Amino acid sequence: MKRAMMIGSAVLVLGAAALATLAQTGRDDAEPALAGLTILGDPVTAAMVETGAEVYAESCASCHGAKLEGQPDWRRRNEDGRMPAPPHDDNGHTWHHADRDLFTITKRGVGAVVPGYESDMPGFEGSLSDEEIAAVLAYIKSNWSERERGFQAKVTAGTEGEK
Repeated sequence: MKRAMMIGSAVLVLGAAALATLAQTGRDDAEPALAGLTILGDPVTAAMVETGAEVYAESCASCHGAKLEGQPDWRRRNEDGRMPAPPHDDNGHTWHHADRDLFTITKRGVGAVVPGYESDMPGFEGSLSDEEIAAVLAYIKSNWSERERGFQAKVTAGTEGEK
């Protein structure tokens, strides 16, 4: 009986240690990719990126593509004179813009940042919360290469005091 209790205790301790190691390994694998990544000055978390991916799939992917690839021939105007939805991956120009501008465009439409610009991009104010918009932007940014992230961080830092 005493031996069975010792074995049972050892199994529990080893099992708990194994679970703790797995949990720690999972966190370490997920977080370094987000290290230093921010949105509107706040650190990006794995939970934020996960939420952003869900909201993006529901609200953005129909125009900007399920894989952030944008619409075909996105650099040429449509017959109506408007531009197709650009990609949000490294191939597009989203990473050329500061966080505050990206947030404002998503919330209020392109015209809120570029007065008079006509776009098919709707503003999501009223249908997405500020937190959801920030999460979508975090998701998009999490898909950029280090080069694009670095460039965009500098653009964002250069415009922080302007708005």
